[in-house]
Amino acid sequence: MIIGYTTGVFDLFHVGHLNLLKNAKSLCDKLVVGVSTDELVQYKGKRPFIPFEDRLEIVRSIRYVDAAVPQYDMDKLAACKKLGASVLFVGDDWYGTEKWEKYEGELKAEGIQVVYFPYTKGVSSTKINEALDQVREK
Repeated sequence: MIIGYTTGVFDLFHVGHLNLLKNAKSLCDKLVVGVSTDELVQYKGKRPFIPFEDRLEIVRSIRYVDAAVPQYDMDKLAACKKLGASVLFVGDDWYGTEKWEKYEGELKAEGIQVVYFPYTKGVSSTKINEALDQVREK
């Protein structure tokens, strides 16, 4: 059985999130999704609009997701090992970055493959938040 893992904030859930989950599920038997806790998001210098418990429930309810779990830290290797995941799915906006090249090496050493998916053009939670801010200012 191939267990896949991906993580995210999943704030203001949109079609880009859905594409990631759908594509990931097509490449594994069981898809586990880590949803960043509010504290983790704040640690990264952001603040989610949708509370953690609601974001977790939204992700858990997506038909491509077999399990949704809290993501308390950025240690993807530990999460994969704990869950028995042999594949980690991530957006290609991270491809080739120094940080992810390091992750890839660490994951590969543990037999975990990294699969990059194309970022859905024109949509992101950041862009949605920016658009909402503009509307609210009018």
